[in-house]
Amino acid sequence: MLRALIKIGKWTSIIVLVFLVSLLGIRAWDSQQGDPLAPWQTFVPDELTPSQLDATDWAGYLAAEQRAFDEVKTEVTDKLEPSQRVPSNRYFAEASMYPGHFKHDWNRSYVLEPAGKPVGAVVLIHGLTDSPYSLRDIAELYREHGFVAIGLRVPGHGTVPGSLTQVGWPDWLAATRLAMREARRRVGPDAPIHMVGYSNGGALSVKYTLDACEHNELTMPTRLVLLSPMIGVTTFARFAGLAGLPAMLPRFAKAAWLDLLPEYNPYKYNSFPVNAARQSYLLTDAIHSQILRMARDKQLGRLPPILTFQSVVDDTVSASAVMRTLYANLPANNSEVVLFDVNRNHRFDSLLKPASLTALSRMLPPGPQAYRTTVIGNVAVNDDHTVARSTDAGQTTSTAAPLPILYPDNIFSLSHIALPFPPNDPLYGTEPDSSENFGIHLGTAAPRGERGALVLNLDAVLRISSNPFYPYERQRIEALLPAAPPPSRVDAPIAHIAN
Repeated sequence: MLRALIKIGKWTSIIVLVFLVSLLGIRAWDSQQGDPLAPWQTFVPDELTPSQLDATDWAGYLAAEQRAFDEVKTEVTDKLEPSQRVPSNRYFAEASMYPGHFKHDWNRSYVLEPAGKPVGAVVLIHGLTDSPYSLRDIAELYREHGFVAIGLRVPGHGTVPGSLTQVGWPDWLAATRLAMREARRRVGPDAPIHMVGYSNGGALSVKYTLDACEHNELTMPTRLVLLSPMIGVTTFARFAGLAGLPAMLPRFAKAAWLDLLPEYNPYKYNSFPVNAARQSYLLTDAIHSQILRMARDKQLGRLPPILTFQSVVDDTVSASAVMRTLYANLPANNSEVVLFDVNRNHRFDSLLKPASLTALSRMLPPGPQAYRTTVIGNVAVNDDHTVARSTDAGQTTSTAAPLPILYPDNIFSLSHIALPFPPNDPLYGTEPDSSENFGIHLGTAAPRGERGALVLNLDAVLRISSNPFYPYERQRIEALLPAAPPPSRVDAPIAHIAN
């Protein structure tokens, strides 16, 4: 019997090995298809290491950031081949979406100063492949209410996609610590400090706050605001590193990338390396382990209130992990989660997957919870009018408040990327503000024709990129802030970069 089991185990190992080798072979072959890597995918500008980030200040980070952008100009923009000097390339200096043309380059870290003495500070942290642009509207809201707003460019972002091939999540977390030190320095020891995190920035905000619970030398934020937080990722991200193994050989360098796409977005990478997926998994795994350990040891009592906005369907992060991993372990501290349901209009009945239609019911646990829950959705099936249904902590019955917002009849759900952007966002909005021009309007692009004819990724174009419920979201965040101070005779700087 033992010999038989050993034999079965041997053959099973051989079969698994052959299967894995075959997959790697297919992956290596597939990496040889298409165009070679572009300079913005191979060049990696210098960034500060975690130990350097912990040893420097905000001025030192801005100086290092400037050097990185200078390197991109010298090594990428100035060295483009003639075939790469096209109007759809954000790295081509004559392209309309080249960030160097804009009044302010929102790829860079920024500080928005209030008109008078700050009453508090907010640190805003963007998502993976993103840039500080994504949270600028919320930053402006905080500034209007007397807060100094610090928009952090997370290492590896804002420059070239190649930067994400070597960066690690400890680099991101060290930069988060630096931004929080700067926030405390600017407002003194007693003023409130908020953290606003979008996607990967939400994960970094949570990780930093968990660390602050365990390390008194770290500034504890007064409140967290999370948008589409990356608390869990897909199973594929866990094993993404395997997909990049062929890239260990220079001939198969393209295997280090999951997506290789034209870079026409001035404030977000379209190309996506394996390492970025791997680092996202490692960060969420660290958060998961830390939350469970601290919950077991009853160390989560110091967590500040958290307000989270999350679409019930999310193709980038695990929406259910927000509830299972984070909210299920929160203390009773006035936290709230706002969930955006799918559009229950009958026109989508036959188009939405059953899993999408039941996503809300699967996310909400039964019985009273330690946090408040608000669901944004249709008043009734096939009614475009919307309502906010809220259930207070410790309760099981909800109250409904009508919203002055119709669920657009051409939108079946929100998306991971939509939540931080108002409909009038000049880049991502469905009704872009014409006072700013970033060379392209991605929120209004809905072209129809033959596939393969455009540089655009049609899958990305069909994904809703702004939030029709953003006025409600902004109102809920504004309710957390003190009354806006009276207008000053001297206008506050729009995007003052302070050292």
